[in-house]
Amino acid sequence: MIQQLPLFPYLETQESERPPDFIPVYTPVLDGREEKYVLDAVRSGWISSLGSYVTRFEQDFARFCGVRHAVSVSNGTVALHLALHALGIGPGDEVIAPSLTFIATANAVHYTGATPVFADVDAVTWCIDPDDVRKRITPRTRAILPVHLYGHPAPMRELQALADEQGLWLVEDAAEAHGAAIDGRRVGGWGRIATFSFYANKVITTGEGGMVTTNDDALAARCRMLRDHAMPPHRRYWHDEVGFNYRMTNLQAAVGVAQMERIDHFIRRKREIATRYREELADLPGITFAAEQPSYTNIYWMASLLVEPPFALTRDALIPALRAHGIDSRPFFHPLDTLPPYCSDAPRPVALHLSQCGLNLPSSPSLTDEQVAYICEIIRSLDD
Repeated sequence: MIQQLPLFPYLETQESERPPDFIPVYTPVLDGREEKYVLDAVRSGWISSLGSYVTRFEQDFARFCGVRHAVSVSNGTVALHLALHALGIGPGDEVIAPSLTFIATANAVHYTGATPVFADVDAVTWCIDPDDVRKRITPRTRAILPVHLYGHPAPMRELQALADEQGLWLVEDAAEAHGAAIDGRRVGGWGRIATFSFYANKVITTGEGGMVTTNDDALAARCRMLRDHAMPPHRRYWHDEVGFNYRMTNLQAAVGVAQMERIDHFIRRKREIATRYREELADLPGITFAAEQPSYTNIYWMASLLVEPPFALTRDALIPALRAHGIDSRPFFHPLDTLPPYCSDAPRPVALHLSQCGLNLPSSPSLTDEQVAYICEIIRSLDD
């Protein structure tokens, strides 16, 4: 039985009621041209899904990922659903996903009518384990859905080889990994199709919002049609099938364009923050930081660590202790096969262990070196 953590009182109060020195897990950085571009979009009158910022954002993001196509949508969850639906995945099919991820990964599979099947994760990278994926393949399996968890890329070369061998689609959930790379090649272009989230706590944000990326011209065209009620571009108000209203607004895209202008800075700063945490807590027994495997680039969406013996406190005790000092934190996700909608009798053991001792520290690019030093000082003091 997994212990339920107490509610986070700071999340239930207005910003003005929080202590002035409170350090949240994440704060969006909106001090670039966001306001200028949004005002420009408002003054243009193009505030819905038509407008120059939508096209510009898609082009900028495709260029960043090194792919031919980026299709903007209203959030990261619908990006996943759209990608799976566009591939023709539906009732009777199975999609293999990691046990350790946010529930949206499994929900998107469920929305298609297919069944999510959960594989365990690697104890070092925390991403899906290709050897365990192989064990889960059945005649009903149609796709493998790796997640680049907390900013570290999943083992895409091994997964692509397995997918090719078995005749499966490879679909990337890159919601947490904008700019992460393997051998310098960024995520978003490794699989047949990939998806991103632009929620407020992501590397770049549009408030809500998401993106589908692919190098497949026909698949990109299908996603564009399906996101707009399945209305073909050459015949207005004609619909050959049931589609979706998954469009991004020009106002959201205006924010996204401004965010893209600083994405390299955000990633660089997040890596600096992760390095400072690691250096200042390196000699603390029981604290293990997220890995960065050789030839992989972890963008450290979250400054993630494991809290294990002999550290003086458990992970669940450390969270309120940090909060008492004005420091927010988050536990790792619950394994999906321990949650009521997808519960199984045999939770994946590595995912279960990581979920019980994993912790995310404040990780916003706006975090100062002084704040990182303070957080580390408090953690060290709590091990006395």
